[in-house]
Amino acid sequence: MARPVKARRICGIPGRMRFGPLEAGTGPESDQMISLTLEEYETIRLIDYLGCTQEECADQMGVARTTVQAVYQSARLKIAAMLVEGSALSICGGNYEVCPRAGGCCKKDCRKRLCPGRRCDGQEHSRKLPCAHLCG
Repeated sequence: MARPVKARRICGIPGRMRFGPLEAGTGPESDQMISLTLEEYETIRLIDYLGCTQEECADQMGVARTTVQAVYQSARLKIAAMLVEGSALSICGGNYEVCPRAGGCCKKDCRKRLCPGRRCDGQEHSRKLPCAHLCG
């Protein structure tokens, strides 16, 4: 029997969930939509935007570094496809937990652990939302 997939901790839901080209006939309503999960978004935010190492990212998300590496690689491939193919990008779904301290979190200095309590203390609430809930 396969081991169940562990939910990944994220700091919050992004403010924008859809991105795409500005040319007519393309964009979020076009047929070419690439979906990025919320945990893929979180790895991009932590590693590329905040400059965390994969180990720091794994610690923040509550998973193994090898898991972060796989999720990060998947996210980069999707973002590259979006840019090269001129597709729209949708951030939605996944298997994640929102940090219970996300409301008071600075969201920029998580890697420096300036958030109260350094890490979540296990009080997170699991959320498994389909794309239709977040994107529709």
